[in-house]
Amino acid sequence: MGNSTTVQSVDRAIAILEILARDGATRVTDLAAELDVHKSTAFRLLAALEQGGLVEQSGDRGRYRLGFGVVRLAGAATAQLDLARESRPVCLRLAEAVGETVNIAMPQDGDTVNISQVRGPAAISGHNWVGQRTPSHATSSGKVLLAAGALRLPPELERYTPRTITSEDGLDLAGIRERGWAVTVEELEVGLNAVAAPIRGGDGSVVAAVSVSGPSYRLTPDRLPEVGELLVEGAGEISQRIGYYR
Repeated sequence: MGNSTTVQSVDRAIAILEILARDGATRVTDLAAELDVHKSTAFRLLAALEQGGLVEQSGDRGRYRLGFGVVRLAGAATAQLDLARESRPVCLRLAEAVGETVNIAMPQDGDTVNISQVRGPAAISGHNWVGQRTPSHATSSGKVLLAAGALRLPPELERYTPRTITSEDGLDLAGIRERGWAVTVEELEVGLNAVAAPIRGGDGSVVAAVSVSGPSYRLTPDRLPEVGELLVEGAGEISQRIGYYR
């Protein structure tokens, strides 16, 4: 019963946003009538949306309109779409050159989220990481974002394999900043290695990471520095494509 009520409230909140997008500033009574709910229910939903910055009261008494929080969310979504689109040709070349899977990842709520992937030509390649959240300390992309200050290290670092690094000193974030790329050697999954480099936005800050991952018997530790340098070059090109210039 609780889950059903929650889903219904979410559906109604979405409907309110769609009505305001369509009609502009709208009275609570009109929203309640269109949703076929009591006015108090409409008020409660509007209050929750207002707290999140998604709606705000207009100058006209009793009217609500979309808030600037919607602009923020739209901007974040646009940034992800732009990055995925602009990085794709570079990722295709990297996947072909290295022979392994290439991912683009961004920071989100303390974790790393993969937004785009190009599979390598090898018959055995990694699974689909798009949309998945991965821990920052156990992934090459996450380490890059931690080193740049785009992510903060959580208070406790979970161990995923015997090789997972669970101390800040062990991550050597200063070393990652100095050489420009990060690696993981079977730290998230046994048999999986990866290397990543930072992508910079128009203001020069690190906004994402591009990584190459593959099975440890192919993407061996001795290959990682060479691949890291290729990624630094590729990340530089992606950065320029989204507006960064030195």
